[in-house]
Amino acid sequence: MKTTRENVSSPASDTPTQTPAAATQTPAAAQSPDATAQTPATSTQTPSPTGNAGQTLGEISADEAFLIALNNADVPNQDAFNIKNERDGDNGIPIYDIEFETEYGDYDFEIAIADGRIVGADYEVDEEWLDYLGGSPVTENEAAVIAAEKVPGSDASNVTIWIESDDGRKRYEGELFLNNMKYEFEIDPQTGKIFDWNADLRD
Repeated sequence: MKTTRENVSSPASDTPTQTPAAATQTPAAAQSPDATAQTPATSTQTPSPTGNAGQTLGEISADEAFLIALNNADVPNQDAFNIKNERDGDNGIPIYDIEFETEYGDYDFEIAIADGRIVGADYEVDEEWLDYLGGSPVTENEAAVIAAEKVPGSDASNVTIWIESDDGRKRYEGELFLNNMKYEFEIDPQTGKIFDWNADLRD
């Protein structure tokens, strides 16, 4: 029995053969970034419950309403600050009353909770920012298309548009009526940017 134990233990004490095994084990520690790489996946799911308190089946969430407002105003998410997003009502319609600011303008939106319709909007971009925000020159007809694209179900034939230049910088002004909504706008001919937009639900 003693001899057997010595034969078993002697290969174990053969350290040169064990050293490479330890060396090959070391890169296993390099897998630790994989574990850390998975951490953002869990953190991305954290914001989803926020802003949805009181939401019932079939309604849009406060987060979804905010994205609708940003997309309609053509404002990147990172540009918005001082954000207010509250449940309210207007003309008997439950809405999200959304307000936010950017460096170049202030924005107000009323988004219907039931279906995400924009039932009210009012924003104005500082004209000094128009060249900085960039864009391409547009004709009067192209400006009418730009305005119509902001209103689902409308086209350029619904738009009345004209040219104004009384304060030094030429601009397109116009209006649009559709589905009990009145829209008024101003578009910069040099950039194609809508820098003044107003939408009101009419009784």
